[in-house]
Amino acid sequence: MSEHTTDRDQTADPDDDEHRIRAKNAQAFRSDDASPFTARLTIDVTPMQRSRIKLAAFQRGMTVGDMLRTLLAREFPDIGEPA
Repeated sequence: MSEHTTDRDQTADPDDDEHRIRAKNAQAFRSDDASPFTARLTIDVTPMQRSRIKLAAFQRGMTVGDMLRTLLAREFPDIGEPA
């Protein structure tokens, strides 16, 4: 006869998934930004642009994410909270 067992890691629990995603993002966070969490940003680029971005990051000894966060921080500096 077969036994039915439930594995907690395979059950769908949205709250647990959110916690796991936030914990993973907090561990992977490398910026000096004060916020411990990140938000995902998706952009469409050509395959050639993607290759150039990845190559530039590799040549600088950085991850693509770190390089783009640095670029975005430089182009869009934090000007503080709105009044």
